[in-house]
Amino acid sequence: MTISAFNPPARVLLGPGPSEVPARVLLAMAKPTIGHMDPAFIGMMEEVKTLLQYAFQTTNAATLPISAPGSAGMEACLANLIEPGDKVAVCRNGVFGGRMGDIVERLGGVPLWVDNAFGEAVDPDKLADALKKTRDVRLVAFVHAETSTGVLSDARAIAEVAHRFGALVLADTVTAIGGVPLYVDKWELDVAYAGTQKCLSCPPGLAPLTLSERALHRIRNRRDKPRTWFLDLSLLLGYWGTGKRVYHHTAPINLLYGLHEALRMLEEEGIENAWQRHRRIHEALVVGLEPLGLGISVAPDIRLPQLNSVSIPAGVDDAQVRARLLEEWGIEIGGGLGELAGRIWRIGLMGQGSNIRNVTLCLDALKVALGTALIEKDLDAKAVPT
Repeated sequence: MTISAFNPPARVLLGPGPSEVPARVLLAMAKPTIGHMDPAFIGMMEEVKTLLQYAFQTTNAATLPISAPGSAGMEACLANLIEPGDKVAVCRNGVFGGRMGDIVERLGGVPLWVDNAFGEAVDPDKLADALKKTRDVRLVAFVHAETSTGVLSDARAIAEVAHRFGALVLADTVTAIGGVPLYVDKWELDVAYAGTQKCLSCPPGLAPLTLSERALHRIRNRRDKPRTWFLDLSLLLGYWGTGKRVYHHTAPINLLYGLHEALRMLEEEGIENAWQRHRRIHEALVVGLEPLGLGISVAPDIRLPQLNSVSIPAGVDDAQVRARLLEEWGIEIGGGLGELAGRIWRIGLMGQGSNIRNVTLCLDALKVALGTALIEKDLDAKAVPT
């Protein structure tokens, strides 16, 4: 059997991730591979750390990318911060908050669930009430930008509540970073992790994270080693820290080239400008959806501009419309997850894909696909049984 070279089809990535990867990043990844302990590569690693500090808006020295996707960043943070028996307040308002709690349980921690409905933001008052009733909560974990619902929660308010009760705070910023305001230092977030494949416009496979001195103190004073070797941050910081580098693993060298270039592009644009662009393009999409009879399912004050949850009209087949967009237009949008499956489309306008051209293309395709779907529905309703 002869297997030909793989040629991926042309796609317009307007789902919840991955997002469009610009040519500059792809070209950077095509540069020659060098060794992961090469002095030149180590110099680039330092620049990646500096650029990530800018993206997170932090001066934390412990800022680095894990050599694995965003979900591994989630697991790394939890595995290093908690020990068996630790109480962890898990704010759940979507699928990824629920995933945090699952990991806590697997690590032997005790999750204290603080629930809000899918489509709502995390309520700091609910968190405060829960922490009043349960003593000795060691960590508060929440999703800043919930990818499953398109909801933005108030990270600063959540962190203030957590610290008032003596807990560290962990923020999932996978979809937030580069797309909405994120101030790790100003908001006093102890730990934040992210992904590269959304608003940073880099391929998936790396999980940037940053740790405060409070978080590092917790990690250094554990009773036992973390229940992971590869994700043990004490070991990883030996490779990513300053001074003499200690071999830990073979880093994904060319993918780190790509992250370096993607972060350079963010710095060139200016992070505040990137946040404003995502908001402006989101507003253009909202205006364009109205004539199609479509709207965002999330309240305006908590909407994610980079991840738009669009309500599916009654009687419209979710999967059929998404399949038509992919087959006829080459456009990928996402369906709902969990209890929102079949109820929303998730339209991502992330990173370099957040531009007016993609909004226009998406609206044109939806207009055709929805019109066809409604005509077919009407014909089916009028069909006479034979």
